[in-house]
Amino acid sequence: MIIAIVAALVVVGGLAGGEAYARNKVSNCIAAGFEKQMGSKIDVAFGAKPMLLTMFDGKVGKVTVDSDDTKFGPAQDMVVHATFNDIELKDGGRQGGTIGSSSADVTWSNNGIVKTLGGLVSGATSDPNADTLNFAVLGGIAELQVKPKVVNGKVDVETMSASLLGFGLPTDLVDGIVDLLSESLQTYPMGMQPTSVEVTKDGLHITLKGGRADLDAPAEGQQTDFTC
Repeated sequence: MIIAIVAALVVVGGLAGGEAYARNKVSNCIAAGFEKQMGSKIDVAFGAKPMLLTMFDGKVGKVTVDSDDTKFGPAQDMVVHATFNDIELKDGGRQGGTIGSSSADVTWSNNGIVKTLGGLVSGATSDPNADTLNFAVLGGIAELQVKPKVVNGKVDVETMSASLLGFGLPTDLVDGIVDLLSESLQTYPMGMQPTSVEVTKDGLHITLKGGRADLDAPAEGQQTDFTC
């Protein structure tokens, strides 16, 4: 009986150790690949499937990704919570792979928006009731109000008003701000597209959805980020 108990403990310990090793290895491999797409360090979590099995079949049912400093295009300091489903790696990732579907919630604070727009604006506030972002321009003596909305799978930024002491702002200045803000809301990883954009009291909340997407194989002679 004692021998059987000891043997069982050894087996359980071995499986636990193997699972811990596999989880760490797959976590590092998945994180490396997604960090390249998201432009920032991320935290990853997995579904219930044991990672020991993933090392044999190359399939991950669910990966949850969190980052608090993601850069999509020129955007800075976006906070992202994303879920990727039905990931399948081919030959341990050496031949790329696929993602079955994905979704994400993106939060972009007014401070992050101001940081992205740089010297073009000196401050930003958001008005959830009017669904607008309001920018202080030219040191605060001018104001620009815009409304973001999703049109045909893209975020469109509409200028609502632009004034300097009752007069209109220069077109080049307004276009520069709106174009950079729009560009920051266009680029998302793994083929995801925005389904909604909401103005909150602190900035913007963007919801993303994605279908099947390919994980590219590495160039010839290059080691893949997805090798697990």
